[in-house]
Amino acid sequence: MSVLIPDSVETVRRPNVFRRLLRNPMAVGSMILIATVIVLGLLAPVLSAHSPNFSSLDAVNAPVGTPGYLLGGDSSGRDIFARLLASVNTAMLSAITGVAVALLIGIPFGLISGYAKPRTDSIFSWVFNLLMTFPALVLLIVAFPITGGSYIVMMGIFGFLFSPAIFRLVRNLVVAVKRELYIDAARVSGLSTARILRRHVLSAVRGPIVITASFLAGVAIAVQAGLAFLGLGTNDVPSFGSMTADAFANLYVYPIQFLWPTVMLAILSGGFVLIGNGLRDALEDSSLTPTKTRRRAEPETRRTLTTALDDAAENSEGPSPLLRIRNLRVSYPTTSGEMKRVVNGISLDLDAGGILGLIGESGSGKSQTAFAVLGLLPPEARVEADEFTLDGHDLLGGDTGQLKRLRTTLVAYVPQEPMSNLAPSFTVGAQLVEGIRATTGSSKREARQLALELLRQVGIADPPRTYRSYPHEISGGMAQRVLIAGAIASGPRLLIADEPTTALDVTVQAEILDLLRTLQKDLSMSVLLVTHNFGVVADLCDQVAVMRTGEIVETGSYRHLYRNADHEYTKQLLAAILDEETYRTDPVPSPAQLEGSAER
Repeated sequence: MSVLIPDSVETVRRPNVFRRLLRNPMAVGSMILIATVIVLGLLAPVLSAHSPNFSSLDAVNAPVGTPGYLLGGDSSGRDIFARLLASVNTAMLSAITGVAVALLIGIPFGLISGYAKPRTDSIFSWVFNLLMTFPALVLLIVAFPITGGSYIVMMGIFGFLFSPAIFRLVRNLVVAVKRELYIDAARVSGLSTARILRRHVLSAVRGPIVITASFLAGVAIAVQAGLAFLGLGTNDVPSFGSMTADAFANLYVYPIQFLWPTVMLAILSGGFVLIGNGLRDALEDSSLTPTKTRRRAEPETRRTLTTALDDAAENSEGPSPLLRIRNLRVSYPTTSGEMKRVVNGISLDLDAGGILGLIGESGSGKSQTAFAVLGLLPPEARVEADEFTLDGHDLLGGDTGQLKRLRTTLVAYVPQEPMSNLAPSFTVGAQLVEGIRATTGSSKREARQLALELLRQVGIADPPRTYRSYPHEISGGMAQRVLIAGAIASGPRLLIADEPTTALDVTVQAEILDLLRTLQKDLSMSVLLVTHNFGVVADLCDQVAVMRTGEIVETGSYRHLYRNADHEYTKQLLAAILDEETYRTDPVPSPAQLEGSAER
C-alpha cells in the first residue's frame, strides 16, 4: 500500500453571507430592483413636482408626459407619479410593521416551545393553534373602526394574526435540531438555555425563517393594498390599493392608469420572495470555496514522492494493487453555481489482502472517498480522477449497469449505524435473503441456507432465532454482525468498513474487530477501514492514511506514526487519545486486594 500526497493542495476559506448572496444572480437582480424602488420612494419629495394629495382640475385624466405630470393625472387631477412614489413608502412601512410583529411573537415562543418540556410545548402549541383558527382578513375588516383607519395599526394586527405561522415553523425546526449531538455537547459544557437557543439553535433554523419572513413581507404589502382597495384606510395616505381602486373605476376612460400601481405592487411582492430565496441559500450554504495554495518546500517534495512511487509501481514485477486511486477529486455544486471540493486530489494504493486505515476527523472526506469507490455518491456529485481502478476495472468509465454489477461482486460495505441500516418492518432473515439473492442469483431456499451459515460464521450463537427476529429484538452488536454477514455473502475482494464500531460499546467493539480480522484472513479480503479512532487502527490495520479537509497529510504503518509522526495534525490526533493516566488517578486494585477488602 502506498499513499500519494500532492505537492500543491487547495485550502479552503469560508466566504461570508454577503459574498455568497452576491453570487446569486436572481437575488442580486431582485435586490437591485427593490433597492431602486425604495430609493425612489425615499426621494419622493425631490422627484415629484406636486404633493401626492394635490388636485388640479387641469390635470384630470392628463395623459402620460404632461408637463409636471410624468405619468399623467388620475380622475381627481392628482399626480400619479407623486402618488406612486408615496405608495412605495406606505407599502414598505406596512411590510416592516407586519413582519416585525410576527417575528417578535413567533420566534421567541417557537424557540421555547420546541426546546422546552412536552407540557410547555403543548400549552404554547394549543394557544397558537387556536389563534391560527381566527380568520385574519375578516378580523382586520372588523377591527378597522377601532384602528381609526391607521394602516400601521392594521398591519400590527396582521402581524399578530400571522405570528402562528412563524411559531409553528420555528417550533418544528427546533424539535428536529435539539436532538443533534452538538446541542447535547453545549448542555454538557454548562451553557445556559438562553445561550443555547440564541447561539446554536437559532443559527441552525434561521434559513427557513428568513424565507418565510420575506414571503410574509410580500403578503403584508398585498394585504394592505387589498384593504385600501376595499376602502379600508384613510384617504390622506396614498397606497397601491387606493390607486388601483381609482384606476379600476376609471378603467374604460383611461385604462393605462391601472398599469402603474399593479406593476409596482408585483415588483415589490415578488421581489421580496426572490430575495428571501437568495438569503436562504446564502445562510444555509456552508460551502467552502477552494483557493489554490502551495505548501512550503520540504526536504523531499510531494511531487518527488509521487513520481518515485509511481515509477516503483510501474517497474514492480508483483501484482498490481487491488484498488488504485490517483488524484481523486469529489465536488458538489453549491447554490451559487460553484463547486465545493470535499475530496481534494488524494492518491492511494491498496494491495490484495491488505488492510488500510483511513483516519481523520469528521468532515475530512473519509466517507466521501469510500462512497466514491462504492458508487454511492448522489447524482449531483462530480467524481474525477487521473486513475480510479478496482481489480483493473475502471470505476469512472464504462456502462452504468456493468459498474453496478462490478461493485456488487467485488466490493462490500459495512456501515457505522447498524440499527439504522436494518429495516424495522422485516425480519433479519428476510433482509439477508433478499440481499443474497440479489448478489448471487440463488434460489430462496439456497439463500436461506447461506444466510444461516453466514450468521453462524460471524459468531451468532443461535442463527435460526436471529434469522426469525426483527431488528428491534436484537442488540447493536448482533445487528452489526448481521450486516457483516450480508456484506460477505457475495465473497467480495474488498470490504469497506465505515466506522463499524462507533455505535457499539467497548467490549462489542473488540469482538467486531476480532471478527473482521478473522474474516479478512479466512476470505483473503482487502479492507478499507474508515475511522477516527487510532486505537481501532492499531488493532486492525497494516497501513494508515491520515486525512484532513479532503487531502491526505501523512501515511505509513501505524507503528511508525505512533512513534515518529511528522505532521502536526497526526500528532494532535494521537494526543487526543486517552490513556489510563488521563482518566484514572488511583491504580487498579489487584484480585488479591479485592479479596482482602471483601474479607474486611
